[in-house]
Amino acid sequence: MAATIYYDNDADLSHLKGKTIAILGYGSQGHAQAQNLRDSGLNVVIGQRPGGKNYDLAISHKFEPMSIEDATKKADIINILLPDEVQGDTYKQSILPNLSPGNVLMCSHGFNMHFGQIEPPKGVEAMLVAPKGPGHLVRSEYEKGGGVPGLLALWPGASEKTKQFGLAYAKGIGATRGGVIETTFAEETETDLFGEQVVLCGGVSELVKAGFDTLVNAGYQPEMAYFECMHELKLIVDLFYQGGLSYMRYSISNTAEYGDYTRGKRLITDETRAEMKKILTEIQTGQFARDWILENRAGAPSFKATRRLERNHPIETTGKKLRALMKWIDAKVVD
Repeated sequence: MAATIYYDNDADLSHLKGKTIAILGYGSQGHAQAQNLRDSGLNVVIGQRPGGKNYDLAISHKFEPMSIEDATKKADIINILLPDEVQGDTYKQSILPNLSPGNVLMCSHGFNMHFGQIEPPKGVEAMLVAPKGPGHLVRSEYEKGGGVPGLLALWPGASEKTKQFGLAYAKGIGATRGGVIETTFAEETETDLFGEQVVLCGGVSELVKAGFDTLVNAGYQPEMAYFECMHELKLIVDLFYQGGLSYMRYSISNTAEYGDYTRGKRLITDETRAEMKKILTEIQTGQFARDWILENRAGAPSFKATRRLERNHPIETTGKKLRALMKWIDAKVVD
């Protein structure tokens, strides 16, 4: 079934005239969406705790950030753009008590609503508007006159009026310039988590490390292993981005293309595909959500320890040294 896609002509900003939109959290998505909405002529307030870099950033962007509680009270439409792991508790403590009938609750990732950590009260409808790109790109494309495509989903029972709010919001951040695909909370949440775990983050990270380790353990220099298994990955991903698998295969050598066809399937085996299905089931049943919620309630000890260990992997120390030699790279260092 073909997706329903909305564009600028399908959305009307006048639905949000006279409304106040609260952006709760001035991080990656918050800062971009808030500025785009304001530049689209809409009234925006920021909920952001004082004392942090995001609070100072909001001030530098000519906003007057206030508490989560006050921003919620002032707003008609409340978009929760805080980190997933803090949304549930913040909602119960600071947002829910300050909602009023007729408010519309929003998010840009459905994790907490889909898995029951945020439950809109009676009289409050909910929706999701999710740009499919990082905040800096959402902002820069808007400033150029373009827009990052996005998603729109309505919470069960939401009215046509709320849908019009959602389309207007999407237009306000520039998403309808690129196209807004209609979806559901379940589809957005589950496909997003699956992509992160199986391909974009978990899958790629482990594949890169395994390739690096295989070469180093076979006696090759770590610098050579880094170039072949990490550094050149960007060249391939850029080709994916521009024209898909076919354009990547068109652009590489015949030798590399032959190796792709004949060796790739030996890595992604039936066993690998079965594990992918298992991970998808864990997402669909809420097992992953439960694990992540419990991990954070315990203070995230395993998460923090694993982060420390991973940052000391030889591919990281080798890469840090080599990136310092590449003056054309805006090299980043994570402490």
